[in-house]
Amino acid sequence: MRGNSTTSYGSVTKTFHWTMAAMVLSMIPLGIVASGLENSEPWKPPLFSLHKTLGIAIFFLALGRIAWAFIQPKPASLHPDRKVETFLAELVHWLLYASLIIVPLSGWIHHAATTGFAPIWWPLGQGLPYVPKSEALAHTAKALHIIFERVLVLSFLLHLLGALKHHFVDKDITLKRMLPGHTVSTGRDVPHKHSSITLFAAGGVYLVALAIGAGLGLFATEKRITAPELEAAQSDWIVQDGMLGITVKQLGSNVEGSFADWTAAITFNQEPDQNGRHGDVDVTISIPSLALGSVTGQALGPDFFDADTHQTATFKADILTAENGYTANGTLTIRDKNVPLSLPFSLQIEGNTATMSGETSVNRLQFGIGEGTQPTEGSLAFDVAISVTLTAIREQ
Repeated sequence: MRGNSTTSYGSVTKTFHWTMAAMVLSMIPLGIVASGLENSEPWKPPLFSLHKTLGIAIFFLALGRIAWAFIQPKPASLHPDRKVETFLAELVHWLLYASLIIVPLSGWIHHAATTGFAPIWWPLGQGLPYVPKSEALAHTAKALHIIFERVLVLSFLLHLLGALKHHFVDKDITLKRMLPGHTVSTGRDVPHKHSSITLFAAGGVYLVALAIGAGLGLFATEKRITAPELEAAQSDWIVQDGMLGITVKQLGSNVEGSFADWTAAITFNQEPDQNGRHGDVDVTISIPSLALGSVTGQALGPDFFDADTHQTATFKADILTAENGYTANGTLTIRDKNVPLSLPFSLQIEGNTATMSGETSVNRLQFGIGEGTQPTEGSLAFDVAISVTLTAIREQ
C-alpha cells in the first residue's frame, strides 16, 4: 500500500475514496427505500438495520480517511489559475468530510437515544457512552441527520459532477489520477495548501442548512395523539408513584416502554373474606401516554393499539392469595376485547405504606394487535411482557 506524494495519490487514499463512494451510493438508496415502506412491511426493519450498519462503517472509515489526509501530502490543483473553481472544489471536499462524520454520528445518536426498531448488526451493543434514552434528544438527532444527509447528497453530486466535468469537458487527469491501478502524475511538484476561507465557508453552508431545516419545522415537537385526562381514582389506597411497563420483542431484541398516565382504585385487607378475596383493583390506562422508543407511533397506530379510537384500557381484578404472595385475577380490556388475565405480585406493607411489584404476559393477537400487518412472529413476537411496580398509602 502506497502513500501520497505531491504529484500523485497513493493506493491507500484511492482505497478509502472508492470504498466510501460505494458505501455512500449504497446507503442513501437504502435509507430512501426503507423510509418509503409502510411500517407493516417485513423488509422495513432489516433494510434500516443494513442502512445503520453501513452508516457506522462509513463513520469509522471517514475518521480514518480524514486522519490519513492530514498526515499525507496532497497533489496541488491542476488549474490554480481558476480561483473560483479551485475554491468550490475545496469547499465541496470540506462539506464531504464533515458530512461523512456528522450524518452517521447523528443517526447513531438517534438510534442510541431511543429504543427498538432495526438494531445495528454488530456485537458491541446498541447504545453510546453519555447518550441517555431521551425522546427529545432522539428527535433533535433525527432532525440533524435529515438536514445533513441532504448536505451530504448535494456535496456528493457536486463532487461527481466536478469529476465528470474535468474528465469529459476539460479532458485533464483529475479523475484518472484517482483510478485504482494507475499512477498518474500532475507534473507539478507542489503540495496542496488548504485555505481557511473555504473552511469557514463550509461552516456557513452548514448554518444555512440548519436554518432551512428549522424553517421547515424539522426541530418542532412531533404531534402525538391527545391523551385523555384520567380522573383521580377513589381508592382505599392512594398510589403515590409507580411504573406500568411493557416489553415487546422485535427482530429478536427487547423493546421496553411504559405508560405515563394510569390510575388504580385499590381495596385491600390482609385478612381474606369468606371467598378468599383480599380486595380488588380497578386500573385505567391512557393508551396515548405510551412511550415505546422509536416504534411509539407504530404502536399507537390503527393496526396496533389504535389509540385514536380506543384511548383507554382497563384491568379489573380480585386480589387473591397465591403460593408466593398474591395474584390479581381478572379481565384486561384493550380495543374492546376482554381477555382473562392473572397478575402474580409481591407485596410489602409497613404501617400505612405498601409497595408491590408484579409481572405477567399476554398474547397480542388476543386483542387484535398487529393481526393485520404482523400476523406471525417473523418480526414481532406474540407475547408482550407486562410489569408493574407501585407505592401506595392507606387512606386514613
